Amino acid sequence: MPERVTYKRLLRQFAAIGPYLREDLCEEGRYYFDCLSVCVSAKAAPDKREFWGWWLVLEQDDHHFQYHYQLGFYNGEGNWIDKPLPKKHQVEVDRSLRLFYRLLNTKLTQLECQLAPAKQVTHELSVTAA
Repeated sequence: MPERVTYKRLLRQFAAIGPYLREDLCEEGRYYFDCLSVCVSAKAAPDKREFWGWWLVLEQDDHHFQYHYQLGFYNGEGNWIDKPLPKKHQVEVDRSLRLFYRLLNTKLTQLECQLAPAKQVTHELSVTAA
């Protein structure tokens, strides 16, 4: 069995994937990622822009990681809201989530760790690298 990967090393490895990691919301054994996939309107001030996208929580049990995620709306106050995506943005949000999943799965494989959906993730919501 490989050595347990430390929290600090995981943070560095996850940050290297791209702009997804929200380090301020992470704690040992629990990692938070999100992606602002589609901007609602570029007319708003940058700090007040709203987006469609996803957020994902990754929970660690030794070398096993389970994820659950939600799709939704990132409002101007900086909060995620569980809200159905408009059909016209579904493809882009799905694409960004699948890309992230591939990167995350590759990174965890390199670290000799396993990634699986959490129990609350239904088959329809389970993301794959396809």
